[in-house]
Amino acid sequence: MKHLSLTICSAAILLFSCNDTDKTSSDTTATDTTKMSSQSATTEAASVTPIPDSVKNRNWMDYMTPGEMHKMMATWDGTWEGETTMWEKPGGAPQTSKGVAINKMAMGGRYQVSTHKGMMMGQPFEGMSILAYDNATKKFKSSWIDNMGTGLIMMEGPWDGTTKTLSLSGKCVDPMMGNGKEMEIREVFRVVDDKNQVVEMYGPGPDGKEFKMMEIKMMKKS
Repeated sequence: MKHLSLTICSAAILLFSCNDTDKTSSDTTATDTTKMSSQSATTEAASVTPIPDSVKNRNWMDYMTPGEMHKMMATWDGTWEGETTMWEKPGGAPQTSKGVAINKMAMGGRYQVSTHKGMMMGQPFEGMSILAYDNATKKFKSSWIDNMGTGLIMMEGPWDGTTKTLSLSGKCVDPMMGNGKEMEIREVFRVVDDKNQVVEMYGPGPDGKEFKMMEIKMMKKS
């Protein structure tokens, strides 16, 4: 340890001596580099075409104005009854439960807020989600919270108008592992018709391979 300390001290002294000897040369080089960087920044700034305020305002209006996707979301408003089937592992015994979800558009038809209540694993369950269609990214985005955890799940993905399917992907913590590590999950939301929807959740099984963890059949009541 003593030999290592001496070696480090010697190296530090040598480095300081070299820096002191070359100080004048380094200062000159630094000054030249600063001038070159400044000139380069000025040239780049001059080459950028500014966006007119009228265009900025139009872009913002396009971003904030609800469109066809938001109108579609509004048709999902109402009270839905759900039958949930869950699997802890591939081929495992299914666990079933029932619940109710109430969907309602918010903030001038820009977002859909859903509240969920039911029973899960023998105890009262409640959750809430916010679904958005981002006009800028052309993707759906969703957030989810419930009383079975303290985290926030964020997912996003595209809508397929041909199959009437929304494919979302994201990450969440597996609370049973106790290590705080996130796992990849995805959700497939399919509109069967005006009164029926199906939600499927997928995640990694014990072997790391993806399997269907949950399926919810939603039926509109009002």
